[in-house]
Amino acid sequence: MSLIDPIRLAQDGPTVVDGVADGYEAFALAAVAAGLGEQPLVFVVRDGQRLPAIAETLAFVAPDLPVLELPAWDCLPYDRVSPGSDAAARRLDAMAAMAALAEKPHRAVILVSANALLQRMPPADAIAAQSFVAKPGNQVDMNELAARLETSGFERVPTVRDVGEFAVRGGILDLYAPGDDPLRLDFFGDTLESIRAFDVASQRTTGQRPSLTLKPMSEVTLTPDTISRFRRAYIEAFGAPSRDDALYAAVSEGRRFAGMEHWLPLFYERLDTVFDYLPDVPVVFDHLTREAIGERHALIEDHYEARVRQPAAGMGEAVPYKPVKPELLYLTPDEVSGRTASRRSAEFTPFEVPETSGRTLRNAGAHGGRNFAEERADPKANVFDHAVRHIAALRAAGRRVLVAGWSEGSLDRLTQILAEHQLENLKRVGSLKDAAKLKPGEAGLVVLPLEAGFETEPLVVVAEQDILGDRLIRRSKKRRKASDFIAEVAALSAGDIVVHADHGIGRFVGLRTIEAAGAPHDCLEIRYAGDDRLFLPVENIELLSRYGSDAAETVLDKLGGVAWQSRKAKLKRRLLEMAGQLINLAAERQMRPAPVITPPDGLYGEFAARFPYDETDDQQAAIDAVSDDLAAGRPMDRLICGDVGFGKTEVALRAAFLAAMEGFQVAVVVPTTLLARQHFRTFSQRFSGLPVTVRQASRLVGSKELAETKKGITDGTVDIVVGTHALLGSSITFRISGC
Repeated sequence: MSLIDPIRLAQDGPTVVDGVADGYEAFALAAVAAGLGEQPLVFVVRDGQRLPAIAETLAFVAPDLPVLELPAWDCLPYDRVSPGSDAAARRLDAMAAMAALAEKPHRAVILVSANALLQRMPPADAIAAQSFVAKPGNQVDMNELAARLETSGFERVPTVRDVGEFAVRGGILDLYAPGDDPLRLDFFGDTLESIRAFDVASQRTTGQRPSLTLKPMSEVTLTPDTISRFRRAYIEAFGAPSRDDALYAAVSEGRRFAGMEHWLPLFYERLDTVFDYLPDVPVVFDHLTREAIGERHALIEDHYEARVRQPAAGMGEAVPYKPVKPELLYLTPDEVSGRTASRRSAEFTPFEVPETSGRTLRNAGAHGGRNFAEERADPKANVFDHAVRHIAALRAAGRRVLVAGWSEGSLDRLTQILAEHQLENLKRVGSLKDAAKLKPGEAGLVVLPLEAGFETEPLVVVAEQDILGDRLIRRSKKRRKASDFIAEVAALSAGDIVVHADHGIGRFVGLRTIEAAGAPHDCLEIRYAGDDRLFLPVENIELLSRYGSDAAETVLDKLGGVAWQSRKAKLKRRLLEMAGQLINLAAERQMRPAPVITPPDGLYGEFAARFPYDETDDQQAAIDAVSDDLAAGRPMDRLICGDVGFGKTEVALRAAFLAAMEGFQVAVVVPTTLLARQHFRTFSQRFSGLPVTVRQASRLVGSKELAETKKGITDGTVDIVVGTHALLGSSITFRISGC
């Protein structure tokens, strides 16, 4: 059984595909791709932020359908900065893939943002000329490779630490290309002996690689031809350069200049567009994409005019900026319309469109699903009960039902809540084909980044946001945890005070390359008292930690002296004493009983689901740790630390909920009356509709209301009170204090 039918575009003239509800775009796109057979197609989305979500959904709908993403530059038009390395790398990868697709067409979808569609690009042959492939055993001139890396946009550095860098040390070339691990190329003469991945922090190799494929780091390559072409075109466009024209001077010398990509037309005889890379390929426009193209072009014109007006208005900058004309760097909306008029094209719309002459109409058959906004707004209604009844009715009618969560964590939580509300026969599915195999009475569970659900005749998708309301989703980024230990040389500056585990306090001088066993080796030079010096190999950098006090009057240790070892021994004795005291305190706490507070079935999940964000890893760990503490039956002793806006309040809300639901009173003590009012509002909103009384006690509260609050605390009718340290005074008596 197929849950989507192919959509066939007209051979001539535009096609309008209506009935493409919000969330159904990727499904409709797969249907169009199926109707085209083995031919690729371009899908233009109105917003670049939609690219990852549509690509992820396409992987579920049609796992065997290749998907390419072409983003726009992540900087403003006519900016002084270059596109970020990640965006540049993704664009160059997409250009190379589009060029290969033009040579050997096959079934695929190319996702392009409206901004990227307007942007002109280097010609395909220029991108191909800068690509490089090698395997161990190949003859490769290392000096030529280093020169190629520099012209392709890589930066030569002493030690590779970041994306876009390369380093040469003897017969070894290290490089860090976007989208790949840092690689170490080992040469013997002109023979490439091995390709190994390595870790930038420790500089140690982590594994072998069978081959190397390199693409340019920038859309501008500084070869003798491109430099000569730029100089000639720059003078033709702007006249003779002035002495302070840093752009012209840098390019003339073969140096890269920040923001030089905004003069891209001057480096090439011609620039191509998506339409040139993929001739005769059908183009499908997302809903409102035409409007987005018009708005983007207006923004481009505004930025160009602002650059042109600056000198005339007396607002000239220290470094002159001579912008190229917009039509040289960008397409116009009319050009986009002209380029699509000669090929098969389509537009998606969620609305029903009347049939008119001159265009073909196709219906995708989807409409918006049920939104439970009314139930969420009713304090007497339980939105999960209504959602369960709705899903049960759909299954009884013989329709395939999928419940979609934005992330694995949110889907697990939603699944648990629905199961506690008696929704049974829930099954995880990995693709639309698996969903078609669901048995009668089963509902599928899937992770999809859908902002809204939809319904077709055979399929209904209920999205997480349909049930819980708008979710403030933040795509997680990998980040390093803070540590006092120094993980990389880039974290140090000359003159920094550091502490060596064995030799004590010294001053970091810099990175030095010394000969060791006949080979060059990178070492950190550390100076000690008496001008003694220690050369520490970079792979042993974990032996260093930061000096935590003011470095101005710091006394350096003597290399090989006894002062450092004496201080270490004294500190160890003091630490042992403190450890003994802490052990005694911990033992006393372990022996003393406390109420066992556990999450109530069902209700806790519903309360947690009201949190309009995805919990971060650290936030979820803190919530779990506090819950475990409350359930341990021993006095809690935990401090939650975090910067402003990092989610500490949510940890407190979860703990307060657990205590209040067990019948204990909760005091939320804050340092200021302003925070008391802010937290009172937050707690009141989150506990709305629950059998919990939340009150505020601070000087901002009237005397009558404060007296009623104190009385409620004493007689137990107030469950949660938010206030300042006055809550700890003798005038406040809690009846059933839990925390």
